[in-house]
Amino acid sequence: MAKENDRLAHFLTYENWDEDEVTAIMDEEKDYFGILKWAYSQYKDKIIYASSFGAEGIVLIDLISKIKKDAKIIFLDTDLHFQETYDLIDEVKKRYPSLQIEMIRPKLTLLEQKDRYGDKLWTHEPNLCCYLRKIAPLEEALKDSIAWISGLRREQSPLRKNTQYINLDHKFKKVKICPLIHWTWDEIMTYIELNNLPYNPLHDQGYPSIGCAPCTIPIKENEDFRAGRWPGMAKTECGLHVN
Repeated sequence: MAKENDRLAHFLTYENWDEDEVTAIMDEEKDYFGILKWAYSQYKDKIIYASSFGAEGIVLIDLISKIKKDAKIIFLDTDLHFQETYDLIDEVKKRYPSLQIEMIRPKLTLLEQKDRYGDKLWTHEPNLCCYLRKIAPLEEALKDSIAWISGLRREQSPLRKNTQYINLDHKFKKVKICPLIHWTWDEIMTYIELNNLPYNPLHDQGYPSIGCAPCTIPIKENEDFRAGRWPGMAKTECGLHVN
């Protein structure tokens, strides 16, 4: 037993990833809260939660606040989000004053991006726009971290159906923790209601997934959760979660 505990206590990083060790950790912790507690115990200040402040984000922020009151949480501020999203962030900051919530912005302003790449880059080169305004800023924000947390759920899309609690993230060369993989949308919203948490009112208007305002529309009944992202394009992911 002592040997097993020593193995579970081994420091897991991108560089020394071990599938057997990861499986043992997930078997030991078993659920979302256990994985979240393990992650903060393991990585302490070397783990960041990158939140979109969607419904999943609100649940994770509340859970994280119960484990580490001064946890670092970042929001990738593309300068293109809905006003409702910005208003929610302000409300969350007031509710959880001890959390370190930081707005991460791109190097290029929208005007500079327009001058360099043309107006409304998201309409003609959406992948480049996402790279400039989301992927590159997150890469910079994570440079001193070992792991990061995401609110991915398997239910969200076919591309996410194999997501594990603990993942090897080749894009950012980090360990990625996804505590909510087994949660359904109904469970997310029930948690928010039971705990009287603030959430984005756009969720009540047909937006289960909320991104940048120019690239997000409400979904129709029975559509995929991410069908409202980049409408009319073959794109369903910004690239943050695609290795």
